[in-house]
Amino acid sequence: MPTTHYRSCTLCEATCGVAIDVDGDQVVSIRGDEHDPFSRGYICPKATALADLHTDPDRLRHPMIREGTTWREASWDEAFDLVGRRLRDIRKAHGRDAIAVYQGNPSAHNLGLLTFGQAFLRTLRTKNLYSATSVDQLPHMLAALQMLGDQLLMTVPDIDRTDYMLILGGNPLVSNGSIMTAPDVKSRLKAIRARGGTIVVVDPRRTETAEQADRHVFIRPGTDALFVLSLIHVIFAEQLENLGRLRPHTDGLDDLRALATSYSPEITAPATGIAPDDVRRIARELATTKRAVAYGRIGICVQEFGGLAAWLVYALNAVTAHLDEEGGAMLTSPAVDILPLAKLLGVRGGFGRWRSRVRGLPEFGGELPVSALAEEIEAPGDGQIRALITSAGNPVLSAPNGARIERAMPSLDFMVSIDMYLNETTRHAHVILPPTSPLERSHYDVALFAYAVRNVAKYSPPLFERGPDQRHDWEIALELMTRLGLPGRLFQNLATAALGKLGPEAVLDLALRTGPYGRRKRGALSLAKLRNAPHGVDLGPLEPRLPARLGTPDRRIKLVPDAYRADLPRLNARLEQLRAASHDDGALVLIGRRHLRSNNSWMHNSARLVKGKPRCTLLMHPHDAGARGVATGDTVAIRSRSGEIHVPVEISDEIMRGVVSLPHGWGHDREGTRLSVASAVPGASVNDVTEETFVDSFSGNGALNGVSVTVTRVASRAQDAGAGHAARAASSPVS
Repeated sequence: MPTTHYRSCTLCEATCGVAIDVDGDQVVSIRGDEHDPFSRGYICPKATALADLHTDPDRLRHPMIREGTTWREASWDEAFDLVGRRLRDIRKAHGRDAIAVYQGNPSAHNLGLLTFGQAFLRTLRTKNLYSATSVDQLPHMLAALQMLGDQLLMTVPDIDRTDYMLILGGNPLVSNGSIMTAPDVKSRLKAIRARGGTIVVVDPRRTETAEQADRHVFIRPGTDALFVLSLIHVIFAEQLENLGRLRPHTDGLDDLRALATSYSPEITAPATGIAPDDVRRIARELATTKRAVAYGRIGICVQEFGGLAAWLVYALNAVTAHLDEEGGAMLTSPAVDILPLAKLLGVRGGFGRWRSRVRGLPEFGGELPVSALAEEIEAPGDGQIRALITSAGNPVLSAPNGARIERAMPSLDFMVSIDMYLNETTRHAHVILPPTSPLERSHYDVALFAYAVRNVAKYSPPLFERGPDQRHDWEIALELMTRLGLPGRLFQNLATAALGKLGPEAVLDLALRTGPYGRRKRGALSLAKLRNAPHGVDLGPLEPRLPARLGTPDRRIKLVPDAYRADLPRLNARLEQLRAASHDDGALVLIGRRHLRSNNSWMHNSARLVKGKPRCTLLMHPHDAGARGVATGDTVAIRSRSGEIHVPVEISDEIMRGVVSLPHGWGHDREGTRLSVASAVPGASVNDVTEETFVDSFSGNGALNGVSVTVTRVASRAQDAGAGHAARAASSPVS
């Protein structure tokens, strides 16, 4: 007789509640948990892949050691001994910066990696820390640091109470939210319109979210900062500015007014492609709707002016009295306060405290931009990367010009990966240390609940017992910390004896008990209480948190931090360039896109998620396709300064003229992987044609959107039925 277990899905940011029926060691079914107070029975297609991950025959279950081009299983002791010895020797011979770390996106969905994993990686004390942050949300975090005083104080839209939502570069219907933990976004957006509200999407593509909105406005990639400046210009010009109750706690209103003077809609329109009347209408609607919010997401971050764009969205919400107000851009009140937890684990906010050796890209939050990783491996000298630790990440497919990283990896003295798969990145490792599957470990969304559109808490115990020869990722991190002698013998003994027995649940329980709901006299929250609430606990709607939550030294909001003011001349130069340019010259720029059945590079080994028509296709406007003699289904070559790939084309007017779009995370045709499903539908990696030298030079974030490309037809559908495979000039061997 099957038994039902309740937990949260860990495969994206939505944290949907799932009900999993289990018979023995088999998953019978996965469906939405109707009693989960947050997701209310909703799940997306990815949730069923939890079972696929758990039972995947390609998933590694024992440590693997590479000898030349072959792999063999090893015991944990042998693998740990080898890793500890090699990393200790490299650190002793070349210094602590000789060891680099790359952390992937799944780390944010993992209680063990967010606690013990961070403690290990931060105690390495290397300046060569890298993560997916710098090809994602870094500009948002930087704006929070500069304006509110802490990089973790990112605001989220109060979507359940807003009456006007302006969405810039985001597609929450497909992403299920993003820095906006919001299960069943589709219903939440429908509710806005049902109560008489308005949704406006500004995007180079008429996305799935735009199809559900009241209006969609095309914008040229990379010009969001100019568009938002023109909105702010109108707000000041028409005397619509309003800081609301935060006025006594805010500095820089007059400075922002002065800066915006030069960016009238007429000035920015030739660059953005947005008509002045549209700009004025949006500005007036946003400023005059009491409960309204501007929400910018990954599209405004991964461009060459991502830092300015993210800052200006925060400023726009502030000057329309929508910052920290009901229906606006609000801060959460999570059960686990991540600010003190981050400091406890060694995660400290900061910007530009050091720079990368080769190109001088700025540090942020203790990390360097991943766009610098390849060159820091290749360039000799003090601080050269000689060893690499990857944790739940696949930078060969996920980082700008991943092919260059791929070529650099064989030159490393040593590489170790904490990963479930032998994938495009881990195939270069000398040792792979595979953790348990998501269903074999406990779960609490420490990071994602901190950006939820409603305050909630939910703990999930392991669904299955791990095998006798398996290790949780936090145990792997703790053992590596011990083997490397970090940070000292006393801590090693304490960690092994105490933390090794208690696990991340001890950290979680302490955080819950000392958090805002654990200190209550009645109904105090604890791990024990969450264990008795398998569907989760609803802690209520978002509440105003400012000014008490501010982390700036003087406890004031900084509307115009000096760092952003200093970057405006660069934007002005680009504005003049774009105003003088002809936008009908046939040039093309590349942007990314998401699919509901996909999540970065690691969900393509699930047959149920990749079945159906190919999704790794280049989206192209009919005019641009006609000029190149291209028809739907033809194979085209996409070329940039970094490389070339071949993919099939889809022709559609949902994409703006002069813009083409390719999804992220594909490229599973590399030799030496063990991804039997993914390798049968490999697609091509968009990051073989993105450029590691194309970055937001201010923040260091990678510019994945707005890459200049050429597109040429190489075969018709009839000539090449196997279109979709990548064609690279050079593919690095595994040495």
